[in-house]
Amino acid sequence: MKYSGIDYEAVFQALPGAVALLTTDFVYVDVNEAFLRVSRRTRDQLVGRYLFDAFPDNPNDPAATGRQNLEMSLRRVADTGERDAMALQRYDVGNPDRPGEWEERYWSPVNVPVLGPDGRVALLLHRVEDVTELIRARGGHDGGDRARVLEADLYTRAIELQEVNERLRQAHAREREVALALQAAMLPASGPVGRRVAVRYRPAVGSLNVCGDWYDLAELTGDRIAVAVGDVVGHGLNAAGVMGQLRSALSAAVRVADGPAAALDALGLYARSVDGAESSTVVQVVVDHTSHTLTYSSAGHPPPALLHADGGIEFLDQATDPPLGARPEHVARPQSDTTFTEGATLVLYTDGLVERRREDIDTGLRRLADCLTRHRSADAETLADTLLRELIPPNGNSDDTALVIVRL
Repeated sequence: MKYSGIDYEAVFQALPGAVALLTTDFVYVDVNEAFLRVSRRTRDQLVGRYLFDAFPDNPNDPAATGRQNLEMSLRRVADTGERDAMALQRYDVGNPDRPGEWEERYWSPVNVPVLGPDGRVALLLHRVEDVTELIRARGGHDGGDRARVLEADLYTRAIELQEVNERLRQAHAREREVALALQAAMLPASGPVGRRVAVRYRPAVGSLNVCGDWYDLAELTGDRIAVAVGDVVGHGLNAAGVMGQLRSALSAAVRVADGPAAALDALGLYARSVDGAESSTVVQVVVDHTSHTLTYSSAGHPPPALLHADGGIEFLDQATDPPLGARPEHVARPQSDTTFTEGATLVLYTDGLVERRREDIDTGLRRLADCLTRHRSADAETLADTLLRELIPPNGNSDDTALVIVRL
């Protein structure tokens, strides 16, 4: 049930857990009452202040790592848009009324991104639980030697976990490098279709979610070219291998099939025999320069955009069908066409260009349309670079992106 008129400021303040809102530069925007209680600070001592000015490391403890660990976690959340639950942290807190006095404190923090309307990280939600009393209780009434032993044990386990994570990260990085090299070897350049075409592939940042996106260009008879973009479910080497098979199969099919729908029919039948190809999406467009016609068919893929010479935008969404292998039985794909005038631009892309988490796809399509209209006079190469610069978050995306621009 949806309620209107909710006072979310009151809800925020009433939350039983200690929660703070930070900018992506780590300045306090707001804190709730529970956060003020556990931190023993007033609102004036926090709101508007830099986090690590309000809570610096204990200068009397040369081994203190609380600030470093928290800053790394927050920066990771700001850069990736992914939540991060930190390991148990010792982060001593100074007494605001008695400068120079520090209290040993233990925290269990979770950091979460808050996305803005454009899908980018706008704020950081920092939730902490004070577990100091729990640590002291397990260490004895005086919080003495047993507490220090427990702290050392927790620290050792955290170091061991970090070492395991580092080995996994290195293994993932090697797989990513190999997959990207394989991807680059299999994706074509704009090639013989001329300088009026620009192609781009932008891998995901800091993620193995790469090498599932692809594009293809083919010259056909009768002053026609075929342009396709697709997206394989999966990532890494497996996705790169499946991508290569699907791209090659469609490139061959479109040269002999009677139109894009027939080419996707053939690809769909072939995909049933390829492990990992199910639920892949693809769109195929044939550009006929003689008749000034675009003929297209889509298997569950975001619609190509046709930028008319006057700045109007037309999304090619009249021949959309489910992804490859989504139906238990084979059904012929739909096909549609539209006309264009000289000076128009065709844009094919994968979902990394327009989709953002917890955002409706229509919002991303509106961003794309607005960007295309504003830059309608740009050549293909300039427009491709502009779309990537304006539509992909500055710190990169968690999904890879393929893009093809054709000036008609």
